[in-house]
Formats: sequence, C-alpha cells, structure tokens
Amino acid sequence: MKLVPLGDKVVLKQLVAEDKTKSGIILPGQAKEKPQQAEVIAVGPGGMVDGKEVTMQVKVGDKVIYSKYTGTEVKLEDEEYVIVKQSDIVAIVED
Repeated sequence: MKLVPLGDKVVLKQLVAEDKTKSGIILPGQAKEKPQQAEVIAVGPGGMVDGKEVTMQVKVGDKVIYSKYTGTEVKLEDEEYVIVKQSDIVAIVED
C-alpha cells in the first residue's frame, strides 16, 4: 500500500526526534518535541488548486522543515506520516 497525494499535498516522514541534548542531557519521552524536520516521501501533481496555478517545488527525497501545528497524521503499515500542503513547508534543508 502507498500514499498518493492529490493537488498540492506532500507526504512527509518525520525524522527521528533527538533523545539527548547537545550537552549530553538525556530527555524523557514527554520532553521530546515533535521534530519539524522530515523527508519527502511523495508529492502531489500540483496544477490548479483553489483557482491558482501551483508548481510543486519539492521532490521525493528532499529534507524539509514544515510548520509546527499543521498537517494530517496518518499511520500506514506501522509507519507514521504527515500529509501537508506544499505551502506549509517553510524550507528545504540542503547538505
């Protein structure tokens, strides 16, 4: 089974939350913040969305940062994903 996003939607897989701070302090489960960094798993076709032409600027494999309180969380075959609009992605992380 796979997710195929429609319109300007993007399927993201969150990167693993850090369980230790840079100074070495180990964080308990509830203190971990959901990471806002994710990998793009699937990208919708873009096109006309709400009367506007949308060109998709992200591609599968990109690492991105997205808005904190956005998207629809989905669990599929024991994997968790977040589906967001492309406009909720604020940056592409380049290595």
